[in-house]
Amino acid sequence: MTLYDRLLTLRRDSHSGEVLARGGDPEAHSILQRTDWVPVIRLHERYHRLPAGLDTAEEIRLATRAVARLRSVGYHVDCDDDFDTELREPHHLPLGAQILHLAEQIRTATTTDEAATVLTELTAAHDGILTALDDVLVATAEFHEGLGEPADPHVARRLRHLAEEHLRIIRTDLSHTRDALADRHAPHPGRRICTAEVPATERERSAVCACPPPPRAPAPPPPAVSAGLRR
Repeated sequence: MTLYDRLLTLRRDSHSGEVLARGGDPEAHSILQRTDWVPVIRLHERYHRLPAGLDTAEEIRLATRAVARLRSVGYHVDCDDDFDTELREPHHLPLGAQILHLAEQIRTATTTDEAATVLTELTAAHDGILTALDDVLVATAEFHEGLGEPADPHVARRLRHLAEEHLRIIRTDLSHTRDALADRHAPHPGRRICTAEVPATERERSAVCACPPPPRAPAPPPPAVSAGLRR
């Protein structure tokens, strides 16, 4: 991460009158979205704007809250005076951070049983993450069915299609993967847990564990020697 990624500008655009936030990294973008900002992606730029239809007081409130949240986690925010604040709002880890922790658990798993246990959190039939995601998609479809705009029924059908087709494929494949791992009961050949114990047969008295030494990198081949002409 570079210093540039920790810098943001949050100002009212002089041409459009919109309040825009520019700069930052994915974490900053997530904070903006969780403060009700809308991401805008163009061919040569990316920025965030406030939702349409807000009055000036609500724009100032959301912009000021974004500044407080961003600065509380160390971002430098250059903003209009209307949005400047000395307040710092705590930024709690979102639900997605818990899902990322599952990925880290799989990366450090040393046996198929450990990996299967983590995948169970995703595939459990009653309260797994994918089951909950299915319910969220269906609930969002039901929400759109009652909104009344001409495009809303299409959005609802699309969301149901995602749940019934695409998400179903992911759930089925991942469940089979989890079950296959649960049946294997095997250590991962490329990973092992260091017990920090030295066997009595160890020749090196200074050893602190029984782990083998790291593999040596192969020696580079000698440079080619040009054959000289015999005289």
